Amino acid sequence: MNFSDIFNRSFMEGFTNSELGFMEVAIVLLTASVLALYLFMVYRVVTRRTFYSKNFNIALAALAVITAAIILTIQFSIVISLGMVGALSIVRFRTAVKDPMDLVFLFWSISIGIICGAGLFEIAALLSLIVTVGMLILDRFPLVKAPMILVVHTENKDNIEAILGIIKQNCRHFKVKTRTLTQGNLNLVIEVRTDKADELVSGIDQLQQIRSVSLLEHDGEVTY
Repeated sequence: MNFSDIFNRSFMEGFTNSELGFMEVAIVLLTASVLALYLFMVYRVVTRRTFYSKNFNIALAALAVITAAIILTIQFSIVISLGMVGALSIVRFRTAVKDPMDLVFLFWSISIGIICGAGLFEIAALLSLIVTVGMLILDRFPLVKAPMILVVHTENKDNIEAILGIIKQNCRHFKVKTRTLTQGNLNLVIEVRTDKADELVSGIDQLQQIRSVSLLEHDGEVTY
């Protein structure tokens, strides 16, 4: 046996954990499962007002447990870990993440698996608690209300002054976005900020030769 064989044998033995028993594995996977279930419930609550995907939520919980099992395997043997790295390197995920919050939950799930696999259960639990509290606090921050869109269709183009007068009385701010004139018929699209939506629509509707009045509200993001 030459020096190279001795070095390789010592190197391999140094990265082999022979003390990893069934109880240790069970504790790690059970803890990861509990935190994965907690993650499952948090995702369900946080996405209550948006599009909720049950399959994606189940995948988050499963990913945490699977990652924990991978970390345990890597700790057990460097040979297996190198083979696993090679196997995972050929996997290609092509599912697009549509919501940035989904990306946060993906990293959270993977982090739970890695931390639990390393045996640092307190850090995993504390991380989950801090992330949950942080998201709930930030979610309560008030947002600037998006402006509404007023669409007016009138058969008399001379009504524009009367329409703008009513808008000035009932709106804090307004901006005419488009004016479309077709064979004497006028279409107005106006961006407004108002707390008197009913008075605004009723006032314009009472004018002569008004064909339709629509006030649209959307949930889009506000650009500052």
